[in-house]
Amino acid sequence: MNALSLDGVSKRFGGLEAVRDVHMDVPHGERRALIGPNGAGKTTLFNVIAGDLPVTEGKITVFDQDVTGMPPHRRVKLGLTRTYQTSALFDSLTVIQNMYLGVIGPAGSRHYDLVRLVENDTEYQERALEVSEAVGLGDRVNTPTGDLSHGERRQLEVGLAIAYKPRLVMLDEPAAGLSPEERQVLMNLLNGLEKDITLLLIEHDMDVAFNVSERVTVLNEGAVIEEGTPEEISANEMVQKVYLGERLDD
Repeated sequence: MNALSLDGVSKRFGGLEAVRDVHMDVPHGERRALIGPNGAGKTTLFNVIAGDLPVTEGKITVFDQDVTGMPPHRRVKLGLTRTYQTSALFDSLTVIQNMYLGVIGPAGSRHYDLVRLVENDTEYQERALEVSEAVGLGDRVNTPTGDLSHGERRQLEVGLAIAYKPRLVMLDEPAAGLSPEERQVLMNLLNGLEKDITLLLIEHDMDVAFNVSERVTVLNEGAVIEEGTPEEISANEMVQKVYLGERLDD
């Protein structure tokens, strides 16, 4: 089964075709990197897959279900979660309170007394603590999110993406702005995800993209130009010229 299938997906903004006739299949459980130069349409494609933007043409299937016209919250219920380039966290809440909101997911449509619920909702509390430990924030659960370092915020964002027990996680440049040590923590975290979770990430850091992914899809000017293993992509002359410069390993 494919976790994600794109069949002729295009997105136009007036006369600008940001995503152009994209065909892509991501099998369940695969780790896939989506790379390309700035302006290649990567984030626009993510927004279309997640339902933040409507498609202009084409069909999107998630776990064999057509989600092309489905709103984002219904896609989440199918198991699709994502992160954004800029942080989408509640800085005034603690780590555990943020994580609790991630655990309850789209079911959390009412107003809550978070302090009371986090302390008394045993099932969700245990899950929130479990995920906090998994992303390396077990000793920071009572820390206000606004006090976290940039790297810790990225760890929390990944935690929120996996807290609702998703089947397909999409990460938009998770390594952006991280130090070498923080990037290593991130790679260890992503490589340690359950094998049942399908991972699709946009990443400019090739060390991260190639270390984490099993296959790589290259986008340029809104269209897929190459696809293959990290080794095949790193040796591809066209990819080097279009995106990576003369040498990928510089």
